[in-house]
Parts: sequence; structure tokens; C-alpha cells
Amino acid sequence: MSKPIVELKKVVKEYTNGPLRVTALRGVDLCINQGEYAVIMGASGSGKSTMLNLLGCLDHISSGDYLLGGQSVANLTDDELSEIRSRRIGFIFQSYNLIQQLNVLENIEVPLFYQGVHEHEAREKATQLAVKMGLADRLTHKPMELSGGQQQRVAIARSLICDPILMLADEPTGNLDTRTGDEILQLIDELHAEGKTIVMVTHDDEIAHRAQRIIRVSDGQIVANEWTGGPAS
Repeated sequence: MSKPIVELKKVVKEYTNGPLRVTALRGVDLCINQGEYAVIMGASGSGKSTMLNLLGCLDHISSGDYLLGGQSVANLTDDELSEIRSRRIGFIFQSYNLIQQLNVLENIEVPLFYQGVHEHEAREKATQLAVKMGLADRLTHKPMELSGGQQQRVAIARSLICDPILMLADEPTGNLDTRTGDEILQLIDELHAEGKTIVMVTHDDEIAHRAQRIIRVSDGQIVANEWTGGPAS
């Protein structure tokens, strides 16, 4: 039986804006198992981005608990959360978030640099992932010399370099044309088929139905869990 990778337990997230207190998440319970592919959907202001930020250890919860791979991360310091992010979570962003001064291999290697991995080992891993992403002829190119689809492939390779237990994708095809976006979604499908646990935010129902489960969020709460009949892990 698959073990839980994500467990949110009565999670509340509040923000203060001067004298105002805004509740972005209201007692959310969520479990995502190892190897699952889930999509979070909701209107602007629904809480979906807040949820993704909390899942990615980019922000602190106000109350409740968050277990990532069985480890409670709710009360960790910023430095401890940073360590969790670098070792256990892979991020794929709409805007790629590549370092413009670095080439393809160097961008992929960045997470290993912060972990002190030996240069030769990092280069070998980065090269393997670049080839896997179809970038074998672009290893020394910098982001501005790449197409949008190629930049997103670099970002996906970078997200995989530390073999994360959870991959988070925030509108990963939002800046791509339909054909290129479909190629990126196919890569994500393949990663799921290999056993990766993936949580994606999207506004596109057609994209969402590639996943196994659609988690619909409204007014800071999960209002529906829809099993799509999508690909099994």
C-alpha cells in the first residue's frame, strides 16, 4: 500500500495586512500518497496558490500540521525549511526561474552545489538528466539561447536532480504554445509513470484530467475531490 507523502491536518493559514487579518486556508485536510498525480484548481483568491506554497515549504502554516514524507514540518525554522526544499521537493514554475548567466548544465546542477556535492558527480548527474530531457545538443547554451519549451525542460531536469519525494508544478505550460505545452505535459506524465509524486496547479480542465485526482479549492477550503480515471502510477 502506498504511503502518504503529503498530509495536511486542519491547516489554517492567516495573513495580516495592517489591522486586517485575512484567512487564506480554513482547516484544510489533505492526503496525497506516494506515486499520486494530483491537480489543484480554483478561482483567483481561492487559496490554491497558498496551498502550493505551504506544500513547497515556502511559507509557514498558522495552525494545524503538515507532514511531508511522515516528517512534521509545521514548526521548522526558515533555515530548516530551506534544507527540506532543497533535498525533498522539486519545483517546476511557469516562468522557468533559470539563472541567465549559467548554461544548461550549470542550471541543472545548482541544487547540488548548495548541498556540497562534488563537481564531477554533479556534472555527471546533470548530464544524464539533460540527455533524458532531450537537451543533449544544448548543454552549453544559456537560457536566452533556448526556446521556452527547452527552458522548461531544463527546469524539469533541475527539479529532478536531488531525486525529490514530491514534485510541485505551478502552471508549467502557462508560457508555452499548445504543441510545446503538450510535450512538457507528456514529460510530466512519464515522470508520474516512473513513480514520481506530482502536485500541479492549473486553470485548464483539459490539463487537469491528465492527472488522477482534481482537488478543487474555494474560499480557503477543499470543496471537491474528483477522481478522473486518469493514468495509474
